[in-house]
Amino acid sequence: MVLKALPGVGAGLARKLTDHFGTEDKVLQLLADGQTEIIAEVEGVSLKRADSLARSLNGMEEFLATPESIRLHKELVASIATHAVNASTRSRLRNLMPVKDIDSRRKIISEAMNCDFIIEGLRIPSEVESNYERVVVSKNPLDELKRFCRVLTPSEQETWKDYKVFKSVTWVGADGPAQTPDGWLVLPENASIDMILPEKCVGWFEHNRQSLELLTSLPKGDGFLAYFDEIRMTGLQELLDEMANEADAEAIADVRDKLWPTAKELEKRIHDEVDLAMQNVKLDLSGSDMLEALADAASLQRKLAQQTSDAIEQAIESATDEIANLLSSVGVRCPRTIFKAEWPTKVDRVTLDGIDSQLEELWKTTQSDRLISLARRLAPLKSKCEKSLRKLVELDQWLTIGRWAKSVNAVMPEICEHGIAIKGGRHLLIDGIPDPVDYGLGNCADEQDRQSIALLTGANSGGKTTMLELLAHCTILAHMGLPVPADSAKVGLIESLHVLAKAGGTQSAGALEQTLLQLAEVVSNDNSKLILADELEAITEPGAGARIIAGMLEAAESHSGTCMLLVTHLAPSIIEASGKEMRTDGIEARGLDENLELIVDRTPRRNHLARSTPELIVRRLVERSQGDAKSVFNSILGRF
Repeated sequence: MVLKALPGVGAGLARKLTDHFGTEDKVLQLLADGQTEIIAEVEGVSLKRADSLARSLNGMEEFLATPESIRLHKELVASIATHAVNASTRSRLRNLMPVKDIDSRRKIISEAMNCDFIIEGLRIPSEVESNYERVVVSKNPLDELKRFCRVLTPSEQETWKDYKVFKSVTWVGADGPAQTPDGWLVLPENASIDMILPEKCVGWFEHNRQSLELLTSLPKGDGFLAYFDEIRMTGLQELLDEMANEADAEAIADVRDKLWPTAKELEKRIHDEVDLAMQNVKLDLSGSDMLEALADAASLQRKLAQQTSDAIEQAIESATDEIANLLSSVGVRCPRTIFKAEWPTKVDRVTLDGIDSQLEELWKTTQSDRLISLARRLAPLKSKCEKSLRKLVELDQWLTIGRWAKSVNAVMPEICEHGIAIKGGRHLLIDGIPDPVDYGLGNCADEQDRQSIALLTGANSGGKTTMLELLAHCTILAHMGLPVPADSAKVGLIESLHVLAKAGGTQSAGALEQTLLQLAEVVSNDNSKLILADELEAITEPGAGARIIAGMLEAAESHSGTCMLLVTHLAPSIIEASGKEMRTDGIEARGLDENLELIVDRTPRRNHLARSTPELIVRRLVERSQGDAKSVFNSILGRF
C-alpha cells in the first residue's frame, strides 16, 4: 500500500506527510491505528481530512454515499467506542469502516462476544522524544538520530582519539579503537539504530513497559483467547524486571551520597573520642625536662605527641575502617589517608574528592555496561513487540465490540444477496427504551414483503425517521462485519448506502436542479444499493414533488440491485403519478395516552396507508392550552 493510492492524496501531500513523519510506513501505520489527530498536526492537513484518509485506508469509504450515511456511521462507532477501556482502542474504533471481505471479521467478533476477558492499561507503542548525552560518530549520515543526540562526521584528518573528550560515544564504522574505552560502543556500519543509540532502545521499553507487560500475561485457551498465542512474548518479563532493577547503580549512588556526610560525622567523632581518652592522662615533667623545653620547644611537642598519639591513631583507624566498610560494598578500595594525622584531625579533602570521582566513574560505567547489555538483548525484540502491541490493540477492538454487542443484545445477521429484513430491531441512539420493530424489503424478507420499492407513511413523531435510521444502522453494521441490534436479521450485501435526510424546505431553482441531478444519478446507476429517503417531497411544492418522486421510483425499480424505502406524506399522489400500484406501509397512531402522548405501533402495517397525526396533535393542544388559544384549537378540531 502506498499513500498515493488513497483517494485525494497526490504527490505533494504524500511527500509532505512522509517528510514530517520520516517514512511512508509510519504515516500508513498512524492512519491504520486511527491516530488521525497526530496526522492533523501536519500543516495544511485538517482533522476532517485526516479522518477521511484513515477511513479510505481502513475500508470502503465510498460505501457511505451521502453525508447522512456518514453521520449515522460516525454516531454508531462513537456509541460502540464508549465500551472501550483503552484510549488507543477508542482511536482505532473511530475509523472502523465497512469492508468488502467481512467473513474474517464476523468470525473473530462472534468469538469475542463469547469472551469476558478485559484488557486494561493498553496503548499504541510510541517513541520517547528525548535528548541523550551520547555522541554518535559516523562517516555515513544518520539523520534519523539527529533529533535524539549529537551526530558527528569525522574529517579525513581525525581519528577516534579526537573524540575521547566525550564520555559516551558510539563509533560507527572502521578505524575505531582496538580496545573500547569505558562508556564507548564500537559498531559496524550496518548496526541497527537501536544498538547505535542504546539509550533510545531501552527508553522505548521503559516508556511502553505497562503495555509490554500485557504481552507476557495474556491468558491461554480456545476461541478468542487462541488469538493471543501469536503475540504472547515469553521471556520478555525477565528482561523488563532486569530493566527495572538498578540495584548496582543505585548502591553506588547511595554510597556516593553518604560519603561526605559520613566523613564529616566521623571527623567530629574522632575529636570526641580523643577528648574522652585524654581526660585522665597526666604528664609529669621534672626540673631538667622543663629546662630542656625552654632550650628546645620541639622536645616538649614530642613528649605531648607521645602521650596523645595512641588515642588519635586509634580514633582515626576506627573511623577509616568505617569508611572502608562503606566503600567495600561497591568494590572501591579505601586509602588510609582520609583523615590527617596532625591535631586537630580533619578530613583530607583531596583524598575524599578522589574517592567521589572514582564513585562517579564507577556509577557511569555500571550504568553504561547495564544499558549496553540490556540493549543487546532488547533490540532484536523491539520490532516484534511493536507489532504484537498493535495486534493487541486490534484484538481489544474486537473485544470492545463484543462487550457492546452483549450489552445491547445484538446478533450477527445472516448475509444474503438482496434486501434487508429485521425482527425485533431496536434503534439504540434515541433516549429511553426503544420499541422493537419488524420490517423487511427485498428478496431476503418474508414472502409478502419482497418488493424492492416501498413507501412508508404515517404519524408525525410516530417513528418513521427512526425506523429509516434503524435500517441504515443494521446495513452499516452488517457491512462492517458487526452484529446488529435485533432479535434476528438478514442483510443483503450492497456497494453503497444512500441515506437522504429530510430537506429543510422548498429549494431555489438552482438548488432544486442540483438535487434532482444527484437523485437521478443515484437511482439510475446499476450498482447494488439501498436508498433510504426521508420526505423527498420537501424539495419543492407537493404536486410537483409527487410527480418527480414517481419518476425517481420508476427509475430505481428498473435496477434489480436497488432497494428503496421512501418516507412520505404524499403516497396517494405518488401512486397516482406513477400510474401503478406500489407497496405502501404505514405507522399508525391509535390515540393519546393519559399523559397525552401518542400511542403508536412502531412496526409498520403492511400495505396500509396510515393517517397522519395532525388531528391528535390538535386534540393534545386543546387539552394543554387555555383561554383564546383553547377556543382556536377547539374550532380547528371540529374541522377534522
